[in-house]
Amino acid sequence: MSAQTGRSAVTVLGLGPMGRALAAALLGAGLRTTVWNRTPGRDAEAVAAGALPASSAAEAVAASPLTVVCVVNYDASDAVLRQDAVTAALRGRTLVNLSADTPGRARETATWAERQGIRYLDGAIMTPTPTIGTPDAVFLHSGPADLYEEHRPVLEALGGTHTHLGADPGRAAAFDIALLDIFWTAMSGYAHALALAGAEGVRASELLPFAQGIGAILLPLFAESARDLEAGTFPGEGNPLTSALSTMEHVVQLSDAHGIDAGLMRAAEAMARRAVEGGHGADGFTRVAEMLGGR
Repeated sequence: MSAQTGRSAVTVLGLGPMGRALAAALLGAGLRTTVWNRTPGRDAEAVAAGALPASSAAEAVAASPLTVVCVVNYDASDAVLRQDAVTAALRGRTLVNLSADTPGRARETATWAERQGIRYLDGAIMTPTPTIGTPDAVFLHSGPADLYEEHRPVLEALGGTHTHLGADPGRAAAFDIALLDIFWTAMSGYAHALALAGAEGVRASELLPFAQGIGAILLPLFAESARDLEAGTFPGEGNPLTSALSTMEHVVQLSDAHGIDAGLMRAAEAMARRAVEGGHGADGFTRVAEMLGGR
């Protein structure tokens, strides 16, 4: 896309590590890009690469038909966007919020934007900073489909895959938080496993190939669990909750023996025990998802 056309112009608000990566990808795609950050000097890298600096957020927004904001959360984005001058400059333009927060905050921001005459898309970035501008980046979007399609060429300049999840502006955040739940729970479990193994004299490098094997087992289990939950069936022939509960108890016992905090496994054990006490001991572990969801 030509960098000389007004249609290709885009503004990036927020130049932390992710914001700088977004600006770099847009510049790399030949898009005329205006940048602004609350902390002075953060724009130096982007400006050196060809970005246009703005002296204020309002000036930055006024420079482009499309503004992408990427800051730590919606408290931070609100502090910028809801200034009178910035809100006025956004009217009639499109705002894409790639900051991270809850679905409720995304919906509330969409309502605010509509009342202000601002065209609004919400989004989530599902991959780390080094992937931006590469085929490995993953972006999720939600909001009006026609607005997404209108700005899709510019958004795709950020690299990777882009998926529109529907008109509900909270959908991208809902996917984001659910996926972060998987990631951080898994990383917390791995950190605990490394501590437990180390207490027994097992080096992390020794455990690694077997830990990778556990990771490979999880992928088909994810697919199986999704099918089971949507079908409302929870087969436990291979590994019923009663057996799972026993293995969890072993983790807790060894943790206690070494003085290692077993809070994460105790939480998992409590969920499994609740399902067993509810009469579901012969079911598979996916029964816990139904129980947590109040189905």
